[in-house]
Amino acid sequence: MTYPVLDILPQLLSHLASRPVVILQAPPGAGKSTVLPLHVLNQPWLEGRKILMLEPRRLAARSVAMRLAEQLNEEAGQTVGFRMRFETKVSTATRLEIITEGILTRMIQHDNALEGVGLVIFDEFHERSLQADLAFALCLQLQQVLRPDLKILIMSATLDGEGLSSRLDGAPIVTSQGRLFPVTIRYSDREDEMPLAQRVTRAVRTALREEEGDVLVFLPGTADIHRVSELLADVVGAVVCPLYGDLPFKAQQQVLLPRSDGLRKVVLATAIAETSLTIEGIRVVIDSGFSRVPRFDPRSGFTRLETVRVTQDAADQRAGRAGRLAAGMAWRLWPQHLKLVPQRTPEILEADLTSLVLELAAWGVHDVRELFWLTPPPTGAVEQARDLLIELRALDANGRVTPLGRTMVQLPTHPRLAHLLVLASQHNLSPLASDLVALLEERDPIARDAGGDINLRLNALIRWRKGERVVGERSVLERLEKISSIWRKHFR
Repeated sequence: MTYPVLDILPQLLSHLASRPVVILQAPPGAGKSTVLPLHVLNQPWLEGRKILMLEPRRLAARSVAMRLAEQLNEEAGQTVGFRMRFETKVSTATRLEIITEGILTRMIQHDNALEGVGLVIFDEFHERSLQADLAFALCLQLQQVLRPDLKILIMSATLDGEGLSSRLDGAPIVTSQGRLFPVTIRYSDREDEMPLAQRVTRAVRTALREEEGDVLVFLPGTADIHRVSELLADVVGAVVCPLYGDLPFKAQQQVLLPRSDGLRKVVLATAIAETSLTIEGIRVVIDSGFSRVPRFDPRSGFTRLETVRVTQDAADQRAGRAGRLAAGMAWRLWPQHLKLVPQRTPEILEADLTSLVLELAAWGVHDVRELFWLTPPPTGAVEQARDLLIELRALDANGRVTPLGRTMVQLPTHPRLAHLLVLASQHNLSPLASDLVALLEERDPIARDAGGDINLRLNALIRWRKGERVVGERSVLERLEKISSIWRKHFR
C-alpha cells in the first residue's frame, strides 16, 4: 500500500535538514502520523537521536505507536514506544516515542535541553490545546537558547499554514494532496427542535436503510452516546459500538477493526474519532454538529465542560472520515445556511492557566512574556493563576517556585489536587486524598440526579472496592480505582 505523504518526502526531508521549523499540511489518510515518522528516523542529521511525536489523545497515541511498531514487525516498546499519564511502554532501544501532550512539558522539567532528542513532531496541531501551545513555546525557547540543532515539525490537516508560517520567520510549508475519496455532504432542511438523541437516532436508521458500509456518529459526550445507544437497541443487522476516552483500551481497539461476522457497525463517538484514527469500514458520517469543550469559569476557579457548536475545521475533519477507504456520505444535522466559526479558539484563551504558570515558574520563567506564543495567554488569567499558586504556597510573593511547588509540579494533576495530595501525605491521609482526587478528576460514577455530595461518591467507591453492590457505572468505577491505586502507591 502506498501513501500520498511519501510523494513529498524528499522535499520534507530537505527542509528538515536545513530549517529549524517545518510545517506539513496533509489530509486524513495521507500517512503523516502512521508512516512518515519511520522514514525520518534514520536521517543523518538526527545523529541517532530520538523523535518525539505529540498526539492530543491517549487512544491516538497508543494506536499510532502500535501501528508504527507493526510496520517494523515489532511490539510497541521496542524501536517505537509510547508515554502517557500513568502508562509508559518504552525501552533502551526506543528511538521514536509517541507521547500525549502533557508528557513533553514534564520531560523538559527533568531534562531542560532534551538531550538525546533530535526532532519534536506536533501532530494535529490545529487543535491548539493548552499543553500543545505550552510545549511548542518551550521547544522554541530550547532552540533559541540551548539547542539550535533541535528540529520541530508541525503537522495538521486543517491548519492555516500561511498564517502560521508568517509567525515563524517564514517556516517552509510542505503540502501533501492526500488520497481522500469524494464525500457527498448532506444537510438537514431546517433546525429541528427534536432532542438531539432522537434526531441522531432517526438519521442513523435512515443511513442504515439508504447507504452502504459502517456508520460513524459524532456526539458531544458520553451521556449522549449512552442515550443514542439505548434508542438504537432494537436495530437489526448492525452492532452499536461506543467510542470515547474512558472506554477500556481493548474495547476501543475492537471498534477500530472490521467485524468478522459481517454485521455493520454504528460507531457512536466523541471528538476522539476526529483525527489520527482509521476506523475500518466507515462509509457514512453523521455529525450532530456539537462538541464538548473545557471552559474555565474565573468566578468559581474551576473548569467545566460545555456543549458548543462544532467549528468548520472540525466539521471538515469529521466529514473526511467517510472518505478514507471509498466514496462516502457525510450527514450534517444542521441547515446549510447556518455558518460555523471557521476554526476552534485556542484553548489558552479560555483555559485555567494555573498548571501553565507553575510549569513555567519551575522552568525558571517568571514572566510569560519571555516566551514566544502563537497566541499569548491573557494577562488576567495569568494573574489569577499566580494568585492561586501563591495561596497554595507553590510560589512565593515574587512569583518564584517554592520547594512545595517543585514537588507539586512533578505530579501529573491540577495544582489544586497536587497540593491536596502532598499535604495529605504529610498527615497520613494519602488513601483518602487519593480517592478524592480520582473522584474530582474523572467522570461521575453515579447519576447526576443523585445530588452533588462527594461523600456519596466516596462511599460508592469504597463499597465497590470491597466487592459490595453499588449503583454506578462499572467502567468509571474501575478507572477511579485504577487512578486512586496509582496515587496510593506513589505516596506509600
